[in-house]
Amino acid sequence: MNKELIAIILAAGKGERMHSEIPKVLQPICGRAMLEYVLELVNDLKIKRKLLVLGYKADLVKKALKQKIEVVIQKELLGTADAVKTAGNLLKGFKGTLLILYGDHPLFKKETIKNLIEHHLQNKPDVTLLSAKVRDPSGYGRILRDGQGNICKIIEESELDEFQKSIKEINLGASCFEKEKLFSVLDYIKKDKSKNEYYLTKAIELLYKNKAVIETVKLTDIEQALGINTYLDLAKANRIMQMRIHQDLVAKGVRLVDPQNIFINYNVSIGEGTIIYPFTVIENDVKIGRNCSLGPFLHLREGTRLKDNVVLGNFVEVVRSKIGKKSLAKHFSYLGDALIGKEVNIGAGTVTANYDGKKKNRTVIKDKAFIGSDTVLIAPVKIGRFATTGAGSVVTKH
Repeated sequence: MNKELIAIILAAGKGERMHSEIPKVLQPICGRAMLEYVLELVNDLKIKRKLLVLGYKADLVKKALKQKIEVVIQKELLGTADAVKTAGNLLKGFKGTLLILYGDHPLFKKETIKNLIEHHLQNKPDVTLLSAKVRDPSGYGRILRDGQGNICKIIEESELDEFQKSIKEINLGASCFEKEKLFSVLDYIKKDKSKNEYYLTKAIELLYKNKAVIETVKLTDIEQALGINTYLDLAKANRIMQMRIHQDLVAKGVRLVDPQNIFINYNVSIGEGTIIYPFTVIENDVKIGRNCSLGPFLHLREGTRLKDNVVLGNFVEVVRSKIGKKSLAKHFSYLGDALIGKEVNIGAGTVTANYDGKKKNRTVIKDKAFIGSDTVLIAPVKIGRFATTGAGSVVTKH
């Protein structure tokens, strides 16, 4: 990507409408903070320099990040225009293009933002906005054009008059600005009286008056542009991201019997030929082999590793455990901190009692063992190869 382009990710807000102590950009979507999706997008675009503007609980956000990035702190939460001005302290001498993204817009695809950047760099306007024309524009700022069709203003929904509410062209947030042009008007943006903030969108009207060239790139799939402001928005984003995860898995040969009732987090690996039945929940950091049969009503938690041809049935929970090839646990079991070998049969009602009140302990079950129904294994404990436990056993020693 062009070295004369810098990405600025605005992620300072609190998220008032969520009524949460967790910063909005750390709210999870499919088990991953929404901000991480935006940072991954910028990395995928090979943008060499990126600035992250933080504000509310900035230390908590920085601690949660899984990558290094230049961070700018907005000391007072005075809106998006002020956030960009704050980032300007690290942009002295830079005269190229700024890509502006928002930490609470996690659904943009790489191709969408790549098209926006390429249009801007090839056509060389002063501003390129990502926009769309929709039947129902409610919830979005409208793009106002003059009599010659030139973009002259972005109007926030709260400011619309009755005529402007009928405008179908909406602003989707992502944008490219020539740095010098943008910073020539930032100081002239007036504070919004109702919110006590300076909106970056107000720069468009000022740039238009200065005869700047303002263009748009149209997006047809506006689901990508969903901004997260409420828990309802978060639920919608979760559904969209879940669908993408499902599509990726199906393309790799995983069979999902009822995708609407299967929940799979980000960073899950599933092998070809595996079938997953409804009401299965698979959390982060789970790796599943080929030709497994999973569910229904199954819960796989973090650290679970399944080899090929494993069968886990209804009402089974597995966490931080490794299960070898062709092993079975078909009914009503809890397997925590367990190392289970090949061709092991786990009878219905089996429990690994892994917690002694102070720490988690390991259960080892070796190849071809047969664990009878309602067996309780008090960890730390080992079950040898070909060993059998009777129904209702409580095993406390090797």
